[in-house]
Amino acid sequence: MNTKMKQEKYVWYASYGSNLSRDRFLCYIKGGQPKGSEKIEVGCLDKSLPIKEETYIINHPLYFAKESIRWQNQGVAFIGLTKAEKYKTFSRKYLITLEQFLDVVKQENNGATFSIELDEVMQSGSKTFRESWYGTILYLGDNDEGIPIFTFTSDWDLDVSFNKPSNEYLSMIIEGLKKNVLLSDIEIVNYLSTKQGIEGFYNKVDIEKLMNKLSK
Repeated sequence: MNTKMKQEKYVWYASYGSNLSRDRFLCYIKGGQPKGSEKIEVGCLDKSLPIKEETYIINHPLYFAKESIRWQNQGVAFIGLTKAEKYKTFSRKYLITLEQFLDVVKQENNGATFSIELDEVMQSGSKTFRESWYGTILYLGDNDEGIPIFTFTSDWDLDVSFNKPSNEYLSMIIEGLKKNVLLSDIEIVNYLSTKQGIEGFYNKVDIEKLMNKLSK
């Protein structure tokens, strides 16, 4: 274990949306404007890169809803609050400091100031600290080394109108699934085409076209 890890408290942040793309996530760490996004991110106070990153399966349902100013006023990704083995949402988890994680949450909540104790989240499984899109933190368990894994979503669960994501946003997710999660093209198409907010808005051919554009 390096000196910094001995000095800092680390957590895993599991991303299931646009932060599946490492380049996009690093804009939350270092600051900058992600490809396809309408907003420049301020970054974390500590701009150190993640110590590790791994693929992780979240046993909560993935869906798309709302209208995001960041992403062409169209839908963005959320996960439902109900945990079940039948749900398999692909995520990329990043090992970052506790302070970095809280800075990422702050940026996802448009810079809002908040106070939350992650020990309380671990005790209850989830905690809503703000009535906002990503104002609920979920505790997903610990990894083999005992480091806690967290993500964030909404508190409305699935009681919301689903909405299609923009081509730009969906392309960012496809990029992450392809380059970081290492899914095949067929696996990506089959995975995304059944999600609420995509099903009925994008067919398999539409998703394949977006994938082909990323390959050029």
